[in-house]
Amino acid sequence: MNTIHVDVVSAEESIFSGEARFVALPGEAGELGIFPRHTPLITRIKPGSVRIEMPDGSEEFVFVAGGILEVQPNCVTVLSDTAIRGKDLDEQKANEAKAAAEEALKNAKGELDIARAQSELAVMAAQIAALRKFRQKR
Repeated sequence: MNTIHVDVVSAEESIFSGEARFVALPGEAGELGIFPRHTPLITRIKPGSVRIEMPDGSEEFVFVAGGILEVQPNCVTVLSDTAIRGKDLDEQKANEAKAAAEEALKNAKGELDIARAQSELAVMAAQIAALRKFRQKR
């Protein structure tokens, strides 16, 4: 069976490292699917879930708050400032952070404050969507 090595790394730690049959994640221009022997690629990724299909058919989910994807024929590397294992996502904290971002957006005074609040709101919305997707698969 063909597999590809996958590494998902956050600023703090290695979140996942292992073999996979397939990887799906949110690319900047749309959803990306990576199989073994994929054409080399480097691109930015948007906040969302990285779905890793394991050789035994099970799936692993990791939320990333954006980052960089590097694909080589036998290796996929996802680099993100923030990456959280699907099983470690906390819906209550995500909803609280989303509400705080919405409040910050309402109270934003300048363009920079608005941009920061919109970015945080997008990340929290993506995290909540990833959490719901993770729960549906379980």
